[in-house]
Amino acid sequence: MSDRGDVAFLADIREAIRRIDKYVDGLNYDAFLADTKTQDAVVRNLEIIGEAVKNVSEELRWNYPAVPWKELAGLRDKLIHHYFGVNFDIVWNIITEELPDIYEQLDDIFPES
Repeated sequence: MSDRGDVAFLADIREAIRRIDKYVDGLNYDAFLADTKTQDAVVRNLEIIGEAVKNVSEELRWNYPAVPWKELAGLRDKLIHHYFGVNFDIVWNIITEELPDIYEQLDDIFPES
């Protein structure tokens, strides 16, 4: 278990979401597919989100059941298919459809100052 607390892990998650948003700003799906550096950066930050979520306390998860904690913790497994590569359809859906809502949910838990 880490010495860091929930606030620090939530800050890590929000920072990773902000970075992903910055990386894909102005890109459509085809441009994202053509940019391997951006793909790598996005996938890495999704992994960071998954690892940070695994360190969030059970109490916080219990108190905020609307946040998809389990799904976030399993991001890496969802993205990687049997060691054969990343499913970028899933990645694109996560970053365009799911992360904005998750960011707002996290901000409701611990608003940024």
